[in-house]
Amino acid sequence: MSHEVEPKQLLHLVFGGELTDLATTEFKDLKQIDLVGMYPDFASAKAAWRAKAQATVDNAQMRYFIVHLHRVLDPSDG
Repeated sequence: MSHEVEPKQLLHLVFGGELTDLATTEFKDLKQIDLVGMYPDFASAKAAWRAKAQATVDNAQMRYFIVHLHRVLDPSDG
């Protein structure tokens, strides 16, 4: 009987929106923030981030971000 070890869950949040200025991370309208989703690892978060960023490439003010929630939830987790 083999026991598969589940990889450690490292939560990531992907979100984005239109910025007021490209030199800052201030959003034009917080009500319009696009919460893309939560992901269990960086690879899947990056894939979602890339898809959203490419889909909005025509809007220069639009930016998407990946937040490493596992670092916020457990700062000792490096």
